[in-house]
Amino acid sequence: MSATAKPCPICRKPRVAEHAPFCSARCKDRDLVRWLDDGYALPGPPAIDEEADKA
Repeated sequence: MSATAKPCPICRKPRVAEHAPFCSARCKDRDLVRWLDDGYALPGPPAIDEEADKA
């Protein structure tokens, strides 16, 4: 691994071009599950409840 190569964002092992930016299909799938389960979120103001606005 070269000094500028970044590791897999999930397990920190060296990346593999076939699964970039991950090291394996397993880490790629783990990342997808995090997205689907709302494991990643951006900070921001609370969402407006549309039902509360109608009352």
